[in-house]
Amino acid sequence: MATPSEKLAQSLDILKALQEKGIVAIRARDLTRTHRERLQKNGFIQEVMKGWYIPSRPDDVSGDSTAWYASYWDFCAAYLETRFGEDWCLSPEQSLSLHAGNQTVPKQLFVRAPKARNKVTPFPHDTSLLESRHKIPDTDDIAIYNGLKLFTLPSALVACSPRFYKQNPTDIRAALSMIRDSSDILEPLLRGGHSTIASRLVSAFRHIGHNKIADETADTMRSAGYDIREKDNDPFKDILPITMPLREPSPYVNRIKLMWHTMRQPIIDHFPKSPGKIRNLDKYLKDVEDAYTSDAYHSLSIEGYRVNQELIERVRSGDWNPDNNKDDNNHRNAMAARGYWQAFQAVKKNLRDILEGQNPGTVADDNHRIWYREMFSPGIAAGLIKETDLAGYRNSRVYIRRSMHTPPDQDAVRDLMPAFFKLLSEEDNPAVRVVLGHFIFVYIHPYMDGNGRIGRLLMNAMLAGGGYPWTVTPVDLRNTYMEALEEASVNQNIIPFTEFLAQLVKDRLEGKKLPSA
Repeated sequence: MATPSEKLAQSLDILKALQEKGIVAIRARDLTRTHRERLQKNGFIQEVMKGWYIPSRPDDVSGDSTAWYASYWDFCAAYLETRFGEDWCLSPEQSLSLHAGNQTVPKQLFVRAPKARNKVTPFPHDTSLLESRHKIPDTDDIAIYNGLKLFTLPSALVACSPRFYKQNPTDIRAALSMIRDSSDILEPLLRGGHSTIASRLVSAFRHIGHNKIADETADTMRSAGYDIREKDNDPFKDILPITMPLREPSPYVNRIKLMWHTMRQPIIDHFPKSPGKIRNLDKYLKDVEDAYTSDAYHSLSIEGYRVNQELIERVRSGDWNPDNNKDDNNHRNAMAARGYWQAFQAVKKNLRDILEGQNPGTVADDNHRIWYREMFSPGIAAGLIKETDLAGYRNSRVYIRRSMHTPPDQDAVRDLMPAFFKLLSEEDNPAVRVVLGHFIFVYIHPYMDGNGRIGRLLMNAMLAGGGYPWTVTPVDLRNTYMEALEEASVNQNIIPFTEFLAQLVKDRLEGKKLPSA
């Protein structure tokens, strides 16, 4: 007779076979009742709604949202295909957000389908699906994105509501910047005889500096007999214009450029002004060294490592001995502490270049990979992680625990990181470098692990460039810190995160001690 462990292993084999087929949305009929109940009891699947399940992890605590957010888009694609077959499409507004590289999980997903029931279907964690009985675009006006049926970019721009311009200016401007030629947008405009929408789009293209597309669209529509009135249909009233590159290959790059442009002024308004250049470099670097114990304890603790001052001091003093101490060789927390010490030393070395006047963004660009390698090389030496994990930027998707923000895919990271460091290097305001240096880095999440720790080290390198003191994010404020990052990532509201960091910096400027370890 099979043991309970053997029975669970049998059920896991079946779950593994489903996942190898790319099935994320698991229907009740995909598993026998016995396997389904066994997997659910042991935490390997969780119910989304009656008859539908997603994979999960046994160590997820009750109410954890990570599995749902990580599975969300794949689940929706499979569920909608089952409900409506081929006859459905996401709303034009949601289509535009996805075209623009915004994969944030929405509170409510709007779907059009001719056989929809005009009802709301509740999903986990206060999310839902609103299905609207509505005609969907012709086949030529539908795009497929990871199994999701979207309006094509031009048809979505024509069909989206004017409210979307005010509610989601980053998404709409990133989407507009993806139009390469006026012919892309003219075909659906002329086909539908959309003079008011054409006026709105002409004004919108002019807002992002695409004057040639604006002129050609307006002239062609007028030649066809339509009245184009730009000023009467400006969708971006009271929003500062921005010039976007015409042939940027990645919508993600345009997105972070727009975020940077939009978030600059709120940061300047809410962050302390730079104290000026550091005069006594040796004293500043000595203060940084003295901050190590506090910084290591809190930065590692924020990420869930269980470290104490004794372990940190053993690492600092060189008493950390993986060859003779089994715990030092195998213990995950010891590996993290040793790696953080090595990364901290690398950053401190680069601080002198910044304090001597080198561009902080350029120094970070040239050295952040070294910080990453130093942070994780002890794990390789101990055999805990593979050597290939030090290859550089991640080569697969990554999800942030409990976050509705889904970082860009691995291919987008290769475009985003050079663009990010270009923005950081060209930024002349120290406060903006501090806040967006940290935020945009973790928004991109370029590495499989260590993004938060490196983001905080990067923040402190930017603080040094502005003459601010080294600052520690206390673990007891972790929830506030993470909520502020979530608000910036999901709702594009940088003010809470700016105010959070600003208070920490103000405390240091006023001479308050760093939090104890």
